[in-house]
Amino acid sequence: MPDTASATAAGTAPDTAAPLLEATGLRKSFRVAGARGSARLTALDGVDLRVGRGETLGLVGESGCGKSTLARVLLMLERPDDGTVRFEGTDPFALRGRDLLAWRRRVQMVFQDPFASLNARMTASDIIGEPWRTHRDAAPADKDKRVRELLDLVGLRAGDAHRYPGEFSGGQRQRLGIARALALGPDLIVCDEPVSALDLSVQAQVLNLLADLQERLGVSYVFISHDLSVVRHVADRVSVMYLGKVIEHGPTESVFDRPLHPYTKALMSAAPSLGASPEAGSRRILLEGELPSPLDPPSGCRFRTRCWQATDRCAAEAPPVARRDDGDALERHEGLCHFPLDAAPA
Repeated sequence: MPDTASATAAGTAPDTAAPLLEATGLRKSFRVAGARGSARLTALDGVDLRVGRGETLGLVGESGCGKSTLARVLLMLERPDDGTVRFEGTDPFALRGRDLLAWRRRVQMVFQDPFASLNARMTASDIIGEPWRTHRDAAPADKDKRVRELLDLVGLRAGDAHRYPGEFSGGQRQRLGIARALALGPDLIVCDEPVSALDLSVQAQVLNLLADLQERLGVSYVFISHDLSVVRHVADRVSVMYLGKVIEHGPTESVFDRPLHPYTKALMSAAPSLGASPEAGSRRILLEGELPSPLDPPSGCRFRTRCWQATDRCAAEAPPVARRDDGDALERHEGLCHFPLDAAPA
């Protein structure tokens, strides 16, 4: 199980009432070269999010909205231009040396492609044990025994330790990737489209495995997906992204059944379903126009160029926060819109 008491940089026990991970005002842009010189592509523009202990935060949105860039910032693979990240109150970007190495053990990743994310020349035992070569302090005394335990934990056999990735099916490879992520006992796992490359029957098996591991180990997930039905199944809370901003977030059922933002309602209407939710409505909402370029995002509300209820105010002013309730920050349902659906401005 994750050792949350010993891995903080200050060496003190964490406050269990505080979120495990909190990001505030994250901004990240990239320089893009073109025919007319260089320009700045804004991938993240003031993103806030919170992840509680033992919960799953779902990130949804169209391709290019900034989900993967946000994941890379949370994993410290990219440094934000502005904003702060706090992991149990500690800024990981300020850590150095052993403190930084200890922090990296606590945040791991499960990749989208179970074929490309595993080294085809390494056995399953070598793949699972590879993190221990860097994090020697976390290496178990009996590595072979621990490998067998991790294989059993993710539903693979002890005899699979000596097999190569090419000898596994797609679902088994993803289980192997999950075992590797668990090898260091993390508190948070970032799952970037972990089941999109799998067929439906295998998807269900992997999702049930992730839920079982969360219940047994208390691990938290940031779950990135385009599949809304998958997010609704696994996530406790949902953040909806559009052009580098989180435009709506809140408890999963509240966001899916009673969305505040028109974009969220359009997304929900596009999700295939055997039955329609009476709150969300069964009519398919077709968005007109193309997704605006992050090189030149619209003024005011970024969704206004595709929104059916936009007015001149939406172009002139940034949208305020609309709130459905005033509960705890982890339970609050909020959206950025001048004309929120079924809510009053905060």
